[in-house]
Amino acid sequence: MRLNAKQIAAYTGGQFLVEPIDASALMTGITWDSREVQPGWLYVALPGERVDGHAFVEAALRAGAAGALVTDAPSESCALFAREMGAAIIEVPNTASAITDLARAWRGHLRGRVIGLTGSVGKTTTKNLVRDVCAAWGSVVATKANQNNELGVPRTLLAADPETAVVVVEMGMRGRGQIAELCDFVRPAWGLVTNVGESHIELLGSRENIARAKAELFCALPAGTGRAFTNLDDEFAAFQVEEARLHERAVAVSGFAGHADGDARVLLERGEAPCDQLVWAEDVQLTAEGRPTFTLCARDASDHGEDALFTTVERVGCTLALTGVHNVDNACAAAAVGYALGLDLETIASALGASVPEPGRQEVVAARGGFTVINDAYNASPDSMRASLATFAATEVAGRRIAVLGDMGELGSFARACHEGVGRAAAALPLDRLICVGELAAFIAEGARAAGMDEARIGRAGSVADVLEELDSLLEPGDAVLVKASHFMGLTRIVEGLVR
Repeated sequence: MRLNAKQIAAYTGGQFLVEPIDASALMTGITWDSREVQPGWLYVALPGERVDGHAFVEAALRAGAAGALVTDAPSESCALFAREMGAAIIEVPNTASAITDLARAWRGHLRGRVIGLTGSVGKTTTKNLVRDVCAAWGSVVATKANQNNELGVPRTLLAADPETAVVVVEMGMRGRGQIAELCDFVRPAWGLVTNVGESHIELLGSRENIARAKAELFCALPAGTGRAFTNLDDEFAAFQVEEARLHERAVAVSGFAGHADGDARVLLERGEAPCDQLVWAEDVQLTAEGRPTFTLCARDASDHGEDALFTTVERVGCTLALTGVHNVDNACAAAAVGYALGLDLETIASALGASVPEPGRQEVVAARGGFTVINDAYNASPDSMRASLATFAATEVAGRRIAVLGDMGELGSFARACHEGVGRAAAALPLDRLICVGELAAFIAEGARAAGMDEARIGRAGSVADVLEELDSLLEPGDAVLVKASHFMGLTRIVEGLVR
């Protein structure tokens, strides 16, 4: 972001409560956390249930903020300090909406390619892979962590400069219309949907409705110049292509698939989901550490017709630093974006191999007690639970495998069935101990028990302290512990207690 106080006031419909000493001076960043403020940034005072950002306006100015957006007039001492520093205080009708207003205006200054990304599972991991692949092509700005909501999305746009080559915007949603609202100001040129799973089924009621909600990203792509990236291993791929009328609107389609023998090839050969480019994986295997190694394949059929799609194929070996076979899909998605940019497969494979997981997402941590902790406690859905368990089971472990699983949120009336399903999946794997934490996780235990898992291998815990107490007496050198649940469960405290 490079906007001056006059532009900010004009774009947000604001008025100056304190005039800046230099209204043409550019502000180069934005935050609503006074602890993050850097000199020359704009501070936005957001009201909250527990903390009101207006209480920290003066602290933000003292930290070097060049201006502040507020809905309430500042105190006399704060206004006086702003005048002394030459900073602007701008009153707007709604500070949260003002962030979107600024992003909407700033989007018009961006000359690079804006890529929107959504999906039920793997959004953040795929976003990071796309970011790292695109970095081999040009300058990149991408959503930080999983800041994919109505505040994080505009902040991603505002973090880019006009010269930024690629802006990767992760978009989350909980209901219909939310992605469309984000796309209204993001205006993505390209769009990627990782998959359609069961996340948010509580509000949407069915996977078909989830697919429609995710397809809002494809619907927003510009006719004639847009490009959609669709997971051809997902049963809703063709549905979303049709829902967004991609071919009717002349939006190009890139397909990606993590399984060479899956449905993707059949769909393409039948012409049911025609793509002008395809990226897929062959010969997928896991190393002893659970890291996928595979042959990355690509084909550009735009000038050769559908019949030639599989006749001339580029191939290169690829090994990921990420763990789990499910990350092959995510890697192929990112590779498809790089391929559409014109990168060669060797460059793409190198970028994929160098991409590392974020904390809390299948992060492997060596504990001082000689055992290993797999920290996957940042978030969870039925699909990601099963994938994480499968990865854990496929990883070589010198000692025992112990899975600590907690509640999954936003499943509504489907919660019991989804948790029982995870339990059945766990029962089919070589786990030495299954510890279930939380009210809903009790159904994981039930599902595992019903599927034949020995009662002696199943444990129930009422709190983090209970889990740590059991693990303290149970763990030995060579053992491995998987910790996974939805973020609200706070199971990262188990990881912290094990590794400190």
